Amino acid sequence: MTGDLPFATDRPAAAGVPATRVPATSPAAPASTSSASTSPIPAAPIPADTATPTTQAAPADVLTADHERLGMRSVLELDQLGPFTFRGMSRPGPVRMFGGEVAAQALVAAGRTVPADRRVHSLHAYFLRPGAAASQVMYHVDPIRDGGSFTTRRTDAMQNGESIFHLSASFHVPEDGYSHQVPLMDAPQPEELPPAEVTMADADPETREWFLGIRRRVPLDLRFAQMPPRIATMRGEVAPPEQKFWFRTPEPLPDDPLMHSCAATYTSDLFLLGTALPPHRDYFGRPGLQFASLDHAVWFHAPFRADDWLFYDQQGIWAGAGRALCRGRLFDRTGRLVATVMQEGLIRLRTRR
Repeated sequence: MTGDLPFATDRPAAAGVPATRVPATSPAAPASTSSASTSPIPAAPIPADTATPTTQAAPADVLTADHERLGMRSVLELDQLGPFTFRGMSRPGPVRMFGGEVAAQALVAAGRTVPADRRVHSLHAYFLRPGAAASQVMYHVDPIRDGGSFTTRRTDAMQNGESIFHLSASFHVPEDGYSHQVPLMDAPQPEELPPAEVTMADADPETREWFLGIRRRVPLDLRFAQMPPRIATMRGEVAPPEQKFWFRTPEPLPDDPLMHSCAATYTSDLFLLGTALPPHRDYFGRPGLQFASLDHAVWFHAPFRADDWLFYDQQGIWAGAGRALCRGRLFDRTGRLVATVMQEGLIRLRTRR
């Protein structure tokens, strides 16, 4: 899976430090490093025009037994060990931890130390070391700056005493200003498309097995707006460097805007690096092809809900020198651009095809 990183074994929590569960619905916000106890800062509500959709299917309608997956809310829950220290758990999987998972959890940790009236508007991250799935991840937040309208945080994710991921995030008090957007959404509505499982049913056996592995690990509903390029690649065809799909979380999320930004951050790493390969008739998982996310950036433009459908338009805009640069745009169902993603990744040919 694109964005996966093989994380090392976990580091045990510091002895004698009690853990406080930080649920998705109740953010803890340490305002200082004082030993005095702090009260949770209430989450800023999402505007009424993005309220919880009434058409959302119940989890039981979506999460089938063979998916073997937990919901997004579980992925985003962290234990709080101190004012700026959190502990997460990577999902089970075949050795590697999904890059979007560590990015989302690092943003949760950063956001839980920020006043609730400030929303994340950008993040910039580097994937530093590989690490293991099904292992603890420690998140240490550095409160870089609290300004009049902007707050900056840096999160260091660690396993086995080593830094595996760095994230810098900036939060902003919402304000009015000029508004325009150039990119336009060109896609059918999700209700007009079949579930991803139906789209993939006629794929070759190797592609079906690859997709089943994704469905077991990724707590998302997916609908492809065009045939996934991997299908063409497996037929030996050249395809454009692009991928287009709708996604949403199967379960409703709380109204806390941070949770929706974190769910989108999780998804922002899904399939993105793979869009650089279709022109070369190659695919991730082929023996001899090494790949990994290197750095990742997301800019958030407008409020949205990740438990309602979002359209992800991905393009591999450059490849060379063993690397690739890919761009993604997230739209809500009205066509409003809500986020922009950029990612550089490693694509290394270790053996000749």
